[in-house]
Amino acid sequence: MDFAPSARTVEHLQRLRGFIAEHIEPFDAQYRRENAEFNAGADWRQWRVHPRIAELKALAREAGLWNLFLPDAELGGGLSVLEYAPLAEAMGHYEFAAEIFNCNAPDTGNMEVLYHFGTPAQKARWLTPLLAGEIRSVFCMSEPDVASSDATNMQATIRVDGDELVLDGRKWWSTGIGHPDARLAIFMGLSNPEAEPHARHSMVLVPLDAPGVRIERMLPTFGEYDPPYGHGEVVFENVRVPKDQLILGLGQGFAIAQGRLGPGRIHHCMRAIGAAERALELMIRRGSARQAFGQPILRLGGNLERVAQARIAIDQARLLTLYAAWKIERFGVKAAMTEISAIKVVAPNLLQDIVDQAIQIHGGAGVSHDVPLTGLFMIARALRIADGPDEVHRAMVARRELAKYGLGRNSKEAA
Repeated sequence: MDFAPSARTVEHLQRLRGFIAEHIEPFDAQYRRENAEFNAGADWRQWRVHPRIAELKALAREAGLWNLFLPDAELGGGLSVLEYAPLAEAMGHYEFAAEIFNCNAPDTGNMEVLYHFGTPAQKARWLTPLLAGEIRSVFCMSEPDVASSDATNMQATIRVDGDELVLDGRKWWSTGIGHPDARLAIFMGLSNPEAEPHARHSMVLVPLDAPGVRIERMLPTFGEYDPPYGHGEVVFENVRVPKDQLILGLGQGFAIAQGRLGPGRIHHCMRAIGAAERALELMIRRGSARQAFGQPILRLGGNLERVAQARIAIDQARLLTLYAAWKIERFGVKAAMTEISAIKVVAPNLLQDIVDQAIQIHGGAGVSHDVPLTGLFMIARALRIADGPDEVHRAMVARRELAKYGLGRNSKEAA
């Protein structure tokens, strides 16, 4: 296996880093300050997008740095998941960078679903404006009344009524639903209750202005509402959509999700590694610039050892994530399930640890909004729950490891 970046990756990465250095890095502190000023509070109906974001998106599109995640040379970057991974890492240095290149979650995953599984009509209605960055989308899966770490628990329902599908249920932590441009939800619900557990659920395309769709509230993470995106609790009450808004077919929800989440977790983890690189840089710069007890604080209290451990951990996580991407590319998502679960544990924990150390070195500034560390810590801690909690992914790794020795779930030895 060879993890050396391809010529296409090198060329894209050079241009991407140049764009970030010229347009995003100088704007970062201003964006965080001004976005917080005019998007304060939980009332998402008043949220608005900073005007500079649209300008930067137009510049990125003109520069050919657009839809880089999509392995289609006409519609996107034409890069494989392994080739795209270093680009995701570069975007991860700044919280809002991925949106500038139309590579932000959950839109990337939703666009991949439509690209791979959508009908021509579904693509024309939803994929085209998403690829153009004209609208945003959300993914409605987790539910407040069940343990969503086991997705087979989902109780929201999809019922066929003639030429329509009828949707009922309550979803929450639907990322991006507070965004002014959010227009589409992919709703996952129980449609085949008598089938085996992973064939019971389906996915449906739902316009957010459909009758019966009601956003009840935005959910704060550590007191922050993440405007203008937001994570919302949404009620679907007798929502009727045409049957042709079903994706792939009844009972295909988990098959679709497997294809969606594999590459998506590579994106998440590489962005987390990029964020960890930034946290380490902030830690070193702060620690070397501040003096205490007659020397730079970076040289006090074991901080040099923490720097070394951070460097080692970042490089280990990057190699593991690239290996997972290589396996997806070479053998498919199913063959890479151990590695996908492993990186989903490793990368968010790595980011949380390094950000925590950077906060400590920054002292009071570290827990303020003057530096981006609280935002990065929030991302890391939330990622340890989102897309499956650590425990679920560790269980997946352990289960597949035991299976190598013939120790299945129901064996006496495995118990």
